[in-house]
Amino acid sequence: MDLPYFFEQKLPQLNQAFCLSSTTHKHCAQVLRMKAGEKILLTNGQGLLATAIITDTNKKNTYANITNILHQPQYSKKVSIGLSLLKNTNRFEWFLEKVTELGIHEIIPLITTRTEKQHFRNERMEQIVIAAMLQSKQCWLPILHNPTAFKNIVEHQKTCKLIAHCLEGKKKTIQTFSNEEEILILIGPEGDFTAEEINLAIQHQFIPVSLGNTRLRTETAGIVAATLSILN
Repeated sequence: MDLPYFFEQKLPQLNQAFCLSSTTHKHCAQVLRMKAGEKILLTNGQGLLATAIITDTNKKNTYANITNILHQPQYSKKVSIGLSLLKNTNRFEWFLEKVTELGIHEIIPLITTRTEKQHFRNERMEQIVIAAMLQSKQCWLPILHNPTAFKNIVEHQKTCKLIAHCLEGKKKTIQTFSNEEEILILIGPEGDFTAEEINLAIQHQFIPVSLGNTRLRTETAGIVAATLSILN
């Protein structure tokens, strides 16, 4: 059976006892009812994977001792996706979960001309990303930005910058850029980017790309873009 896997932002050194965070404590003590002597896995989301043994647990705290630490290398391909915030928050949360499972490097919530809803619950979104990282047994937490205006993101300095849109025009496929180590892909809102936004992106060296022959929902387009970029 796999060991329970938890996120601890600050991990101590090897053979050092420490008190688990309140979130991890509650899950260990109240949900799993773990006892002293049982093992758990911990990651800081920055590549460290630690094995720890629970040394003591009570109603208020759980203590553990780190017995082994490994460093997992980061993915060689770093894919970043800028995706418009959505009117239906559940759909954006689903997108966050799935691209994290795929191994996305960076997520940038976009505010565009046609973005209908601009409210962003940072703490909830961060917890969704953490949970997806743990569920998929990864050690690297994606970088989750605060909502960013479209005009600011087009100035982002990346070696390979792509924009997916539905307007007519010459486009390449994402697979064309499979050898790129760093990719930034922009996905628009319901109703797509405006022509002015697309032209502005192209002026800043973004390359128009196609995600296929069907028209996709924004969050679906984000998943397709991430899958084609990360797994190629």
